[in-house]
Parts: sequence; C-alpha cells; structure tokens
Amino acid sequence: MLKAQKEKFKIKDLPSLIVDTYKAWNEANPFRLSAVVAYYAILSLPALLIIIINIIGSIWGTEIVQGQLTEEISSALGSDAATSIETIIAETQNKEENLISTVIGIGTLLFGATGVFYQLKISLNEIWKIKQDPNASFWKLVTDRARSFAFILVIGFLLLVSFIITAGISALNNYIHRFFPDILVYIAYILDFALSVGIITVLFALMYKYLPDAKIRWKTVWTGAFITAILFVIGKSLLGYYFGEANPGSTYGAAGTIVLILLWVSYSCLILFFGAEFTYMYAKRYGFAIQPSKIAIKDTE
Repeated sequence: MLKAQKEKFKIKDLPSLIVDTYKAWNEANPFRLSAVVAYYAILSLPALLIIIINIIGSIWGTEIVQGQLTEEISSALGSDAATSIETIIAETQNKEENLISTVIGIGTLLFGATGVFYQLKISLNEIWKIKQDPNASFWKLVTDRARSFAFILVIGFLLLVSFIITAGISALNNYIHRFFPDILVYIAYILDFALSVGIITVLFALMYKYLPDAKIRWKTVWTGAFITAILFVIGKSLLGYYFGEANPGSTYGAAGTIVLILLWVSYSCLILFFGAEFTYMYAKRYGFAIQPSKIAIKDTE
C-alpha cells in the first residue's frame, strides 16, 4: 500500500528539494544512463522517421509532416543536421517502396526504437531504486517491448495534436496581427511556450507512470512531469542556440549529424533523469512513496 501523505508541499521547500534532488541525481551516474539511451536513439532514428511520417502523414499529409519535422529538427540541432536528416526523410517517401519501407520500419522498431524506451525504463527503475524481479516470466519482456512500441504511437499522436494546435495558433496570430501588431511577438512566444510545456508534460507523465516497474500516484506524476517539462523546454532552447551558433558537430565531418544527435539526446536525458529524481524525492518527502509493482522488487544494493 502507498503511504498516506505526511505533509503538504510549500514553495519555501523548493530550494532544499532541488538540492536533495541534485545530490541524488549526481550519485545515480546520469551521464552513463544518458549515453546508453543516446546510443539506442541513433539506432532507432530511421525507423522512427518512417513510422511517424507514414502514420501521421496519412492524416495530415506527408509533405506537411516532413516540413514540420524538419523545422523542429533545425531548431533543435541546427540547419546542417536538419538537412542531413531531411535526406533520410526524403528516402522514405518513395511511393513505390512506401509499403516495404513501412514494413521494414516496423520490424526495425521492434529491435531499435523499442530499445530506447526499454532502456529508459531500466534507467528510471535504477533512479527510483527498483529492479525487475528475477523470477519474472519471459512474457514480461515481451509486454515491456509492446509497451515501448505503444510509446512510439503516443509520440506520433502528440505530434499530430501539436501540429493541429500550432496551425490554430498561427491562424490566431494572423488575426491578432491585424488589430494588435505590436504585441504579436509576445503572444506568439507565450503560446508556443505553453503549448510545448503542455504536450511535453503529458509525454513525461505517461513515461513516469507507465514505463517503470513502479506504482506511483498521479498527483506525484503530474508534479514531476510539469517540473521536467519546464526544464526540458528551457534546455531545448539553450541547446538549439548552442548547436546553431557553435555547430560542435562540424569537427567530426560526415559524422557530425550523428554526434549532434548523440549530444542532444544525452543532454535531454540528463534533464529527464533529473526530473525523475525530483519526482522520487518529492514522493519520498511528502508521503507518496514510489513502490515496486507486482513484478518488481526494491533495489537494496
């Protein structure tokens, strides 16, 4: 059973909570965990692009989806990396091979993209001091992979929602511009920030709730996911500016895009794991203790 709440969170508690989070996060060796996830992200990238473009493109239009993805990648990794990845995207759009590419992409996802979320699950378990019961059946591994694949579909759905809302915001901005041109920039920035935080909060909440082998209350999940989303959006902007200005991948020549992806995923995972640690410390301090699920046990090592 989950413990009853011990005390209520107060804003004045935030500094000490962040300090405790940082200490625990640093002890969890987050750089190693992030590097593992980044490695699997490289393996999964082509398959992810194939699946997302074909699934969302069937609803929204492949050219629009390709343009939106390219724009997002450019803002995150810089124009050079976006151009390289756009080439990969273009290769998936050969109509004569579209079905074959989709089938191959799904097969690759089972071994590649699902590996990203499977490694995230293991990392979150480690941060939350939980490990899978060694007596768990083989079907647990199968269901873990199936759950990981479900997160690919969740990401696709959230991207579709993001595209629709972005289109709506763009139309609203055009309307506002006719009457209040001076404040349009500020409104657009606020709406974009709120949209990003909202969608990413939902994604992180689902990750924290369903990826680890843990029982955790929704109240704790939403708190941790919201804090993580804010840090992630801020970090994404800073990384996009750094990659765009410094272009650290240029040193590695043809492998520059791969290096940039590795760096971006690694840094993003550092934020994700910090948020997971914050969630754990929040749950521990305020009585919503995170407990292992039926097929997991506490890691006492």
